[in-house]
Amino acid sequence: MTAPALAEGLVAPAYGTGSLAAVLPAAAGALGLELTTATGLRSGECLAALGLPAARRVVVVLVDGLGLHNLVERGGHAPFLRSLLADARSLTSSFPSTTAAALATLGTGTSPGRTGLLGYTQRNPATGGLATMVSWTEQSDPYRPGTKLSGPLGTAPEDLQREPTVLETLAAAGLPVVAPGPRKFEGSGMTRAALRGPRYVVAETLGERVDVAVRTLRETGLVYLYHGDVDKTGHQHGPDSWQWGDALEAADAELRRLVRSLPAGTLVLVTADHGQIPVDPGLQRDVATTPELARGVALLGGEPRALHVYTEPGADPADVAAQWRDVLGEDAVVVLGDDAIHAGWFGQVAGHVREAVGDVVVASTGRATVVDSRLHTAEARAMPGVHGSLTQTEMHVPLLAVVA
Repeated sequence: MTAPALAEGLVAPAYGTGSLAAVLPAAAGALGLELTTATGLRSGECLAALGLPAARRVVVVLVDGLGLHNLVERGGHAPFLRSLLADARSLTSSFPSTTAAALATLGTGTSPGRTGLLGYTQRNPATGGLATMVSWTEQSDPYRPGTKLSGPLGTAPEDLQREPTVLETLAAAGLPVVAPGPRKFEGSGMTRAALRGPRYVVAETLGERVDVAVRTLRETGLVYLYHGDVDKTGHQHGPDSWQWGDALEAADAELRRLVRSLPAGTLVLVTADHGQIPVDPGLQRDVATTPELARGVALLGGEPRALHVYTEPGADPADVAAQWRDVLGEDAVVVLGDDAIHAGWFGQVAGHVREAVGDVVVASTGRATVVDSRLHTAEARAMPGVHGSLTQTEMHVPLLAVVA
């Protein structure tokens, strides 16, 4: 069979000029650099498609978790960003709509199938272990009670993620490229995989990162600025909470200061990697306590909204997929991994990435989640805000453009 047509309200991932993948190629085009990514995105075409002007200085801001629908719904907490919505563009994120996959898509201008970053966790074909991509660690036997993280992922970031990043291409062309961010991300596996190339400047708070950007862009160049507090707050309290509103207010105030402080003519682009939805605990299934979901499954990767199901040797993935469909019903789209690939969910898939794709791929609908209490902590299972799947809220991200 092939992947079914998506129901109304679900969004197929995209990796063209109307997607998150086009943002950094467009920024390169604004700075006058012609480049073409491995999936055929050309910087000049991205610049034109997104309707952006040429500029000598560019700031690209990634606000983790600030989906377009989240921003529209909670725009009262963000008067500055709300003022840019009239001219905003809606971009489509990657699948899964999660940080590891989306940041690598952003960083390379390609797709998860090219970068090899396919979710929060995924099977390492070389070891059979469960790799956590954001922390670049691996658990060798995740179903054995008491197993700890075995340590750093044995695969080097540059060996898994083989695409050149747009930022390193800019730097190689002689343009100053700077990325201010927390010390914990400096030289991390995720940074090296998805966003290698810039000069990294340690700046712990968003205010400090804004200050770095303003100091840096006295001349030509690009600053990539990441902010993670909005997403973190959504995971802890939910995207409909007052705490999320406070986090958005704080980000909005600093981004207003950024634009007001930069040299005249600087192009500022604000986007996100994904949106976030509040979950319904009553629609959560646990693989560990549901025999029909556990049967034939060797390992579970991904996250509660987007799962890679790796089947046991000898198990028929079609049978496993049928079992999951019977249990989940309308609460998920369940497809074979091959069909997800053929449908373009991961974009172009490189040969060395194929084995990390689940034999069965599951995308939750509505507010449903699927967990495995042998893998996911109680805290993770209780998160009130999540993302990863194909709903409009998770998949649509804003592109807000303003010239200082």
